[in-house]
Amino acid sequence: MTRVYITIDTEYSAGMVVRQGTDCRAENFARAIGCETPSGPVGVGYQLDRFDRHGLKAVFFVDPMPALVWGVEAIADVVGPIVARGHDVQLHLHSEWLAFAGNANPLGTRVGTHIKDFTFDEQCRLLDYARDTLVAAGAPAPIAFRAGNYGANDDTLRALAAVGLAYDTSHCPGIAGSDCAIGLGPDDRLPVERCGVIEVPIGAIATRGGGLRHGQLTALSAGEILAALRHTQAVGGESFTLVSHSFELASRDRLRTNQIVKRRFEQVCAGLARMPGVTTATYADAPPALPRTAAAQGVLPHSAWRTGLRLVEQAAANVLYGAA
Repeated sequence: MTRVYITIDTEYSAGMVVRQGTDCRAENFARAIGCETPSGPVGVGYQLDRFDRHGLKAVFFVDPMPALVWGVEAIADVVGPIVARGHDVQLHLHSEWLAFAGNANPLGTRVGTHIKDFTFDEQCRLLDYARDTLVAAGAPAPIAFRAGNYGANDDTLRALAAVGLAYDTSHCPGIAGSDCAIGLGPDDRLPVERCGVIEVPIGAIATRGGGLRHGQLTALSAGEILAALRHTQAVGGESFTLVSHSFELASRDRLRTNQIVKRRFEQVCAGLARMPGVTTATYADAPPALPRTAAAQGVLPHSAWRTGLRLVEQAAANVLYGAA
């Protein structure tokens, strides 16, 4: 059985705070978490409804750093519905929020865009704060982490091990220019032990010319995602990690429903639910295992037809709803 990890990076918008100031909590929740639109909500609540309808489980990587500005209640508002519906909450961290924290900054005056911008000791302190805040907001103690913007390095993995988190999933082989500085490359596509934790790479498919494209809802079509999952199962792959965000079904300005990505999400959920030999899994119940063999797992081969259809779809989405 191939396990699919549907991972949702769940986060308030630091960009909105930059534009509007810190007095935007309610609107921030409505736009980045709930994704309220004139045609109905398409954020976390909507995603939970669809997962439950299809009998799927998801992993919500929740960023607790906005508690530096708005208190733990702002994170409890996010965590509560996810836990109540029986889905998994794990740890996410956007260090951009340190810039708004003032005297609440656990590192004093230190700020940075990525967790990798900090020393090992500083990363440990950030992770301690984030983990404790997530638990205070009602989440079970996390065991897995993803860095905001994928911006981790090997010190991040060492820090995770030091504070007791066993898994990281910040390495994204399908983005050649990602902010991830973990010492792994595009050929490292299976879970691997590194610096005291298990690194779980983001899934990918092959592109024209031998490159890779990452397994994210806004990066691949429903046909490509479902084909990648069938391929993983057919070649004996044990797991595949998909990425999305709490706000990905909304337009770029977060004011309208992105009907193209919403339909893609619904097609993936429906197709995954009826796919033989494939099931969804969570870190809480069945974390990714190290592969039984060290042999590289081939990714879904490039298809000019699938790519062409996706490019047309993406072009339409960019025109109608803004570039993802």
